[in-house]
Amino acid sequence: MIASTLRFLWENKMFLLAGAWTTVQLTAVSVALGTVIGTVVGIGRISKNKVISLAAAAYADFLRGTPLLVQIFLVHHGLPAVVSRYVPGFHITPFISAITALSINSGAYVSEIVRAGIQSIDKGQMEAGRSLGMTYWQTMRHIILPQAFRRVVPPLGNEFIALLKDSSLVFAIGYNELMTRGRLLMTKYFMFFETWVAVAIIYLCMTMAVSRLVRFIERRMAVDDQS
Repeated sequence: MIASTLRFLWENKMFLLAGAWTTVQLTAVSVALGTVIGTVVGIGRISKNKVISLAAAAYADFLRGTPLLVQIFLVHHGLPAVVSRYVPGFHITPFISAITALSINSGAYVSEIVRAGIQSIDKGQMEAGRSLGMTYWQTMRHIILPQAFRRVVPPLGNEFIALLKDSSLVFAIGYNELMTRGRLLMTKYFMFFETWVAVAIIYLCMTMAVSRLVRFIERRMAVDDQS
């Protein structure tokens, strides 16, 4: 069984690796956009403005409390259904739907990471920045966020790994990533066990590679702090 699985993986390696590369690209773009969204929302969570704080909390709670698959369907099927009432012929490609759904979902989780990172910084840092004549946003940008970023690298790495695996859900809207290519091979060769073991091995290799990269970044940042 192991030999047949490895042989099947080798024979279809290029087809599956192309899907894996698409998965990595999709995840990287989504996490990058999610980090931008999450940073803004995370700062909003600690805002003294109640409206901003409640809006940011509602965004994070809704997206963290509902299944990602439902969010993908809302973006890909629900949004066009509503918009097409006013803009006939409006539609969204699977790529745009996948990026949008994964990004806003990632943003919700990153917002909590960023919020925790900011609140872990001593309040005296903000007071010191303000005493030097810097505005709130200047202090946040030049003093607070750089320190918070160093502390949130590990959880951001975990978010990348989680989204890398969760991105498999976009197969439901026909986006041609690793999971979709696995299904195509399964229906072509009817090798159910071998196909999914091969896909699992590729996902495992990708997550292990990301984990090692995150640990490397952590070590480099630790060295920079000591120097």
